[in-house]
Amino acid sequence: MSPPLRRTALDNRLLAVLPRVALERILPNLELKPLEMRQVVQPRRKAITEVIFPLSGVASMISMGNSGDSVEVATVGCEGIVGLSLFLGGTSAAVEVFIQVPGEGLFLPAGAFKKHVQREPAFLRMLLLYTQALLTQVAQSSACNRHHPVEQRCARWLLQTHDRVGGDEFPLTHEFLGLMLGVRRASVTDTAAILQERGLIRYRRGKITVIDRSGLEKASCDCYALIAGEFDRLLLPPRKTVRRGKASL
Repeated sequence: MSPPLRRTALDNRLLAVLPRVALERILPNLELKPLEMRQVVQPRRKAITEVIFPLSGVASMISMGNSGDSVEVATVGCEGIVGLSLFLGGTSAAVEVFIQVPGEGLFLPAGAFKKHVQREPAFLRMLLLYTQALLTQVAQSSACNRHHPVEQRCARWLLQTHDRVGGDEFPLTHEFLGLMLGVRRASVTDTAAILQERGLIRYRRGKITVIDRSGLEKASCDCYALIAGEFDRLLLPPRKTVRRGKASL
């Protein structure tokens, strides 16, 4: 495997924590592909044929009710993997995963994934630690959506996205943000306007620009720091482009 592609793989925090020898064994089975906006990368209740290690962009895990209502339960970016149900012994998932911010990812076929889990103890341990971190995100996001005002929840979500996209600007529509937060479009408009008036973000033409990262952290609830801290604690080293503090470093 060429050194450039090896370096590309290190943009995913899960792959970055693997010992070099373990990563070298997995790399030949990985394929770099684009992650397109609105692309469904894990259909609900359908066989999981591959797992994805995002390098950039953001995927959203969506829970859908029988009434047609849906809400985001977690997001996955450069710190994670799409298709974790396969690791946990399932063949399909109850949630749908689609790309909300475009980017790139490394795709690993299901058969090869299972083989490496069985043969690479470091790979197995990394996935166990990620499972713990993801469960923390799901549980904390659920509590956040239940107890915290929409402005704080919006700030938390924007911070999590900002950590993953590798830049201060990313595409985001009212429709998507409303789905992520489980609120009406009007609430999204009002909340985005408040954050913009405070000089924390700029929102125009379907794009968000983070202007004041530290101010956005102050506007968020404690859930952001708790979730980010858990991922950092379990999955060091953090990705080099992850920001803590200012909007741009």
